[in-house]
Amino acid sequence: MAATWAGQSCCVKADGGLPEPGPRKVRTSVRMHAVFFCNPHGTMALIIFPGIPIMKKRFAMLLATLSAVLAACTPGRSPAPRSDTLGQPAVPVTVTTLEGYKEALAQRISNANASLVYGGQPQAHLRSVVVVKFSVDAGGKLLRSDIIRSNHDSTTEATALASLRSSAPFPRPAGSLLKHGRLELSETWLFNTDGRFQLRSIAAPQMAE
Repeated sequence: MAATWAGQSCCVKADGGLPEPGPRKVRTSVRMHAVFFCNPHGTMALIIFPGIPIMKKRFAMLLATLSAVLAACTPGRSPAPRSDTLGQPAVPVTVTTLEGYKEALAQRISNANASLVYGGQPQAHLRSVVVVKFSVDAGGKLLRSDIIRSNHDSTTEATALASLRSSAPFPRPAGSLLKHGRLELSETWLFNTDGRFQLRSIAAPQMAE
């Protein structure tokens, strides 16, 4: 039995096995010849040349074999279109304020780094407070990021920058927020003693001493 798809041929056995590819016809174990063709859309045309009467059991084996080969030659489906370059959702049109956009970014960063974010209220005495200034373009691409305030804890500084960069690209900012094609803003990372953080834009009120 020979199968062709997009100019390629392969041979199969009626017991369901798939031997090495090759542009040849072979006689099946049910004593018949069959040729089928798959086009790039997965449509199959089957031509059967019987040799002897086919038993029901053997015919079932043949059908199972054809199904397996059809699955092998069917091209993969193209991924569904996504709403942004890397699948990040755009900010709703109603988000036109800087604070609203910062909250959307903070939620995006927190979701992308869920294992590094703690629940509840930030501690009264935090391990570290890291303020990062960064800018994005009209498409939400992160252009640059710099630490402008910290207590020089290198571990929490690295975590803040890494969590920001790994969350990009960001939702597209409203055109009214852009200046010269970009938006500059800052966010504050509030680190507990265990090294996890919350972002000030969406953080719970800090515990009292």
